[in-house]
Amino acid sequence: MAVVDRVYLDTTVPSAYYDDRAPDRQRLTQEFWQGRCLEMDAVISTITLLEIRNTPNEDKRQKMENLVQNLTVLNFSNEADNLAQEYVRRGIFPGKFASDANHVAIAVVHGIGYLASWNFRHLVRVNTRREVNLVNALEGYNPIEIVAPPEL
Repeated sequence: MAVVDRVYLDTTVPSAYYDDRAPDRQRLTQEFWQGRCLEMDAVISTITLLEIRNTPNEDKRQKMENLVQNLTVLNFSNEADNLAQEYVRRGIFPGKFASDANHVAIAVVHGIGYLASWNFRHLVRVNTRREVNLVNALEGYNPIEIVAPPEL
């Protein structure tokens, strides 16, 4: 039996699917969604849904809700909260960007191998990957690959 890779999608991925302000990113996201994403077990979280629901543009919000409606939704547990707080405490993520730490922590505590994001400021960075995986090792969790969708 083949092992199916699991990928956690943060909010930037469904958002980019409909963001025509960055045509290349939009095209790459749509290609990912219609290709590799279908081969993987793509999941989101309650945090992702909350961020989508807070999208001010009603048309875009509805499109994103429809896009993710059939994906598995992971809950933000106390375990994930504790791990996210550890990421923030260690300075991997600034406190005002704790939602980024939350996305990573949810994926990690659920054993997801990949987190796909277009957030190059706080997530898709070599140092972030290294520091997150150091904390994960210290806390007894598996490593996670934090990548942009085309990398998958």
